[in-house]
Amino acid sequence: MEKISVVVNTLNEEKNLPRALSSVKDFADEIVVVDMKSDDNTQGIARKIGAKVFEHERTGYVEPARNYAISKTTGDWILVLDADEELPTNLKKELKNLVEHPTADYYRIPRKNIVFGKWIKHSRWWPDYNIRFFKKGFVSWNEIIHSVPTTKGKGLDLEPGEETAITHYHYETVEQYIERLNRYTSEHAKNKIADGYKFDWSDLVRKPMNEFLSRYFQGEGYKDGLHGFTLASLQAVSELVMYLKIWQRERFPEKHFDIEEVVNEMKEAESDLHYWESDALLKEVGGLKHRIKRKLKL
Repeated sequence: MEKISVVVNTLNEEKNLPRALSSVKDFADEIVVVDMKSDDNTQGIARKIGAKVFEHERTGYVEPARNYAISKTTGDWILVLDADEELPTNLKKELKNLVEHPTADYYRIPRKNIVFGKWIKHSRWWPDYNIRFFKKGFVSWNEIIHSVPTTKGKGLDLEPGEETAITHYHYETVEQYIERLNRYTSEHAKNKIADGYKFDWSDLVRKPMNEFLSRYFQGEGYKDGLHGFTLASLQAVSELVMYLKIWQRERFPEKHFDIEEVVNEMKEAESDLHYWESDALLKEVGGLKHRIKRKLKL
């Protein structure tokens, strides 16, 4: 029987870690926790549960420590789990079966994001596939924040289902969201500049608006109620902040443009808004009218 290693990277996770580790204790042959020199009792909790604990320097985000953590495992299969996640029973059974009867070298697992106390089922937050289960040696991470890992061999997606998805207890408070927004946008701005991007003032209009529209209308965030509207708005703010940080990194150069240019950009954004408004109303209100007419005919 091939062995399974679970990898968890941590930084000040004494609140979340017991839930994550308890959910894999009966699943893993070994648990490896790589801690970024926490100030709390994260390492003590991990050792108490029986995990192998190693340290890694703080990097501000997890990707640079992923490969290091994987290198410390001895299992044939690796499950990557975040400290604020949980592995449900049905998913454990499915993964165990895949070890016994593999159909691929790596698997993308759906993830249930709980944001502000609610499972977000739309808004481009579901099924939120992530490569998390793989044969050792077939997946590796680079050091770019939120990057897609490098893979070899055959990959498959698991069927999205509430009982067979990793549960991710994501943002609990607005303050937590804003704190991460500040950290992440700094890294994203740095990477965008490294890729050759030059600041364009019009992106302060276009990019946040596109982000909002893609999540709230195209991603049907309106079906998530106030949560959907709030998250689409926060993601739009995140885009705005990232582009402002690029401007900042270029030392706030003056950009001269007249009011007509601004109005034209706003008109274009307004046109996109009207398109997606109409599309959503046609799908939702038009669809409702169609269903009512069918019922009346019956």
